[in-house]
Order: sequence, then C-alpha cells, then structure tokens
Amino acid sequence: MLRRTTLLTILGLFLPAIAGSLDAQTGEDPVANALSAAPPAIAANATVVDADGNVLRAGSNGYTCFPDDPAMDGNSPMCLDETWLAWAQAWMNREPPPPVPHVAFAYMLRGDSPVSNTDPYATGPTPDNEWIPAGGPHIMILVPDAASLEGITDDPTEASPYVMWKDTPYVHLMVPTAGNPGRSR
Repeated sequence: MLRRTTLLTILGLFLPAIAGSLDAQTGEDPVANALSAAPPAIAANATVVDADGNVLRAGSNGYTCFPDDPAMDGNSPMCLDETWLAWAQAWMNREPPPPVPHVAFAYMLRGDSPVSNTDPYATGPTPDNEWIPAGGPHIMILVPDAASLEGITDDPTEASPYVMWKDTPYVHLMVPTAGNPGRSR
C-alpha cells in the first residue's frame, strides 16, 4: 500500500512529478510508472496524481495511482481504490482510519519500499518491528471487519497472504503476487 508522513510517504512512495517529465529514479514517465502498479484493466481508467496532489491524468473508475517516490528505496508506484485512498490519508495524518464499508483493494505490482510489518510508522529496522527490507509485488486488501483476518498468518516470510500491522487500527491483508519472493510485502 499505497507512507508514513505524506500521501507519498504513506504508501512510501512518491515525489512530486511534473507531467511529461521523466522519473529521476526509473527513467519512466511518471504517468506510465504510476499506472504500472495496477492490472491493465484498472490502470486503463485510473486517475494519476503526483505527490503535490496535481492530477497528471484524469480517470473514471475510482482508482488513484501514484508514481514511485525516487527518495525511497525501490520502485514502488501504487494504485488505490477510493476506500484505500481515504484510509491512507488517515494513516498519513495519524488519524483513526474511516470505516471500511466493503472489501477494498490497492495494488503495488512493481514492489514496495522497505517497511515494518508491525509498526505503521517505523522508519527503520528495530529488534522487534519485523523489518521487511524489500517488498515484492503485491495486492493490499482492507476488510470491513478486522476480526475476519484472525487465523491468517502475520508472517511476511512466507509467500502467502499475511496480515500486516496486526493489532493496530491500520491492519490489512497483504497478498504477494507473481514475482514476489518469500520475504515480501
């Protein structure tokens, strides 16, 4: 998902991009980079927004995609549905997340930046925050009732779905996708 202090940082992701310019880290057009986070059927009609909130491309399907943040390790563009976008804004502002009215999806099919599996606001590894040094491609899922995630592993070292940020208001399900090694996110 979608990092800790700004909508880009929240999802740990983006720097302001200027439409038509190339991303400093990847050499890609920021719109193309942002859209690469989602499956083609979603990317086709998604809105693309930069770190400053500038719309780089208007969309119509309720998804908002953000290009990679070159200041972060990795190449981690993301696409969020409307529920995830509201959730991410709450997380970035350290506010309680809004209710999740239905299953919601976010895509990071290019991978992710390093992150803690247990602490939503960690900025680096500690002995107890299950630091994930490099996240592979994945889908993130929010559910209306966090209790429904009980019984699902929270171990990110397996190449299977796992619960991230368990026991926090920001709990969600991580689903590694093709190309994602065992220690994923």
